[in-house]
Amino acid sequence: MASTGSTEITSVWTKPARERRDQPTLSRDQIVTEAIALLDDEGFDALSMRKLGARLGAGATSLYTHVANKDELLELVVDQVIGETPTPAPDPARWRAVMHEQADGLRATILAHPWITVVLSSAALTYLGPNMMRLTDSMVAIVEAGGFDDEVVDIATNAVFQFVVGSCGNEAAMMMTIARSGLSTQQWVDRVMVASEAASQQYPRLHRRYVAQRPQVVEEAANGVLSRFTQAIDLILDGAETRHAR
Repeated sequence: MASTGSTEITSVWTKPARERRDQPTLSRDQIVTEAIALLDDEGFDALSMRKLGARLGAGATSLYTHVANKDELLELVVDQVIGETPTPAPDPARWRAVMHEQADGLRATILAHPWITVVLSSAALTYLGPNMMRLTDSMVAIVEAGGFDDEVVDIATNAVFQFVVGSCGNEAAMMMTIARSGLSTQQWVDRVMVASEAASQQYPRLHRRYVAQRPQVVEEAANGVLSRFTQAIDLILDGAETRHAR
């Protein structure tokens, strides 16, 4: 008889917590806290169970009594970090402003822990965590307060979340590149815009935009503004209103 295979979903959130009574000096919370510190200090590629164990003064085997593998650990650290994001109360009279507050809060959290964008792009079940559930529920409530139907609420919520994560990934990568370059942000942006103009000469539509936008982009860089984040969120919310009006 052929095997039907296992239908169990493999995620830390579908299992009971793994705790050992004979090792009271090490807990899951300590492991997660130290893993976040390691990721913040050295980046995503530096994380390994062996390295984390060394930082905790324990062997990698000791960690496996609390988390089954690195994937489960990543689910835990992502949810812990997402818990730092404030969730403003929904308000029908100013739902757009509240969604901007929510998006800004999520952006601040991600940029404080830029490695999280790597995990969110590769781990499919992070949405099962309680803090991620709390954030998602908050975003749904904010858009619902605007009077939209379920379809528009779902599309707008997903679009805002995916945009924030994607844009922060690009922004974090740019910030790290600038830091390694030894240049000021304004100097780096100016050189990149010059290179972009040169590379786009065979593509007239793109080239025209680089030439026209260069003074504004360089000025924004000098003032510490490196993205059109607010305008992009507004565009998503405009689309939600247009779809709802149909």
